[in-house]
Amino acid sequence: MAFGLFKKKDQTQPAAKAGTDDTGSHYHDLKVKNIIQETKDAISIVFEQPSKKISYKSGQFLTLIVPVAGKEVRRAYSLCSSPFVDTDLAVSVKRVEKGLMSNWLPDHLKVGDTLKVMEPMGQFTTEYSSGNKRHLIMFAGGSGITPMMSIIKSLLTQEPDSICSLIYCNRDIDSIIFKNQFEVLQTQYEGRLHVIHILDNAPMNWQGLSGLLNKEMLTKLFERIPGCGLEKTTYLMCGPEGMMKNVETLLAEHQIPREKIFKESFVAGVLDKPRKDDQPAAEKKTRDVTIRYDGQEHVIAVPHNKTILETALDQGIDLPYSCQSGLCTACRGKALSGQVKLDEEEGLSKSERAEGYVLTCVGHPMTDDVVIEIG
Repeated sequence: MAFGLFKKKDQTQPAAKAGTDDTGSHYHDLKVKNIIQETKDAISIVFEQPSKKISYKSGQFLTLIVPVAGKEVRRAYSLCSSPFVDTDLAVSVKRVEKGLMSNWLPDHLKVGDTLKVMEPMGQFTTEYSSGNKRHLIMFAGGSGITPMMSIIKSLLTQEPDSICSLIYCNRDIDSIIFKNQFEVLQTQYEGRLHVIHILDNAPMNWQGLSGLLNKEMLTKLFERIPGCGLEKTTYLMCGPEGMMKNVETLLAEHQIPREKIFKESFVAGVLDKPRKDDQPAAEKKTRDVTIRYDGQEHVIAVPHNKTILETALDQGIDLPYSCQSGLCTACRGKALSGQVKLDEEEGLSKSERAEGYVLTCVGHPMTDDVVIEIG
């Protein structure tokens, strides 16, 4: 009996190339079909599928590209739609304080507008089979529910013998994204979907859990959730970094094997984040890098204080990228020769790094013979 697994952090998996059109373009112009106000500070944007439909997997993300204040801004948003259930594509966006894109979209986007997007990408995915019999236990916080919603809908419809337990943490009851949808799904798939809400600030009549997810609370939750610890139980998490680190610690204390735990990180761009500058003075020099992408070869001179991606974009070379934080892997390429230093390695597994994969958005050439192949 097949047991589909999410992509492990120590597995080498190519970035998804779903959705390229006949010209090989990695971009699409999508029309906004609907905008749904999920909560006071969160919306879902529904896009019409183009005539040549875009294929994707539950758990993947779209990169939205919007001109804001005269500058092109890119942000990755997970798809909340399911390729098995929904006709259209949908992403959810939650306002972030001082967030450039997360505030521009709800303030300016209208039904009928067209947005430029990159093809679906991401490895927080699994394959579905009607013969599977597994249990997914999910931990989500805030907008981290977005990919979980897509995965839940796909699991419930494609695997009739599989079940899902969702532990969803929010600030208050009005912050729960998809609250009504989950109530409908729990009724429709009674016994197969179990949603447990945890609120930081619970109302007086709240019957559920409140406060921070701690060891004692998790122990009680595991007593309530059927099948915890079984061989075919997989644990997923997506939300604030602090929440996920806490959950990882708690799962370790419950002796859950690391190979059964998978996470998706949501981060803002870190272009302004101070970079480590531990290079010896003698190595701080400009180095040539050869980039092979879409059948073309580009040679760029990369200064020691700039990344490979920054330099390429400055020279008008349209390389793929999204988060610019070294986590989403949209800019991933393989170093065929030379050495590349990464400011952030979280996005790549050990085996990927061993095979020469690098991330151009946080990569710096350390030798003069760097050749990177993308795509």
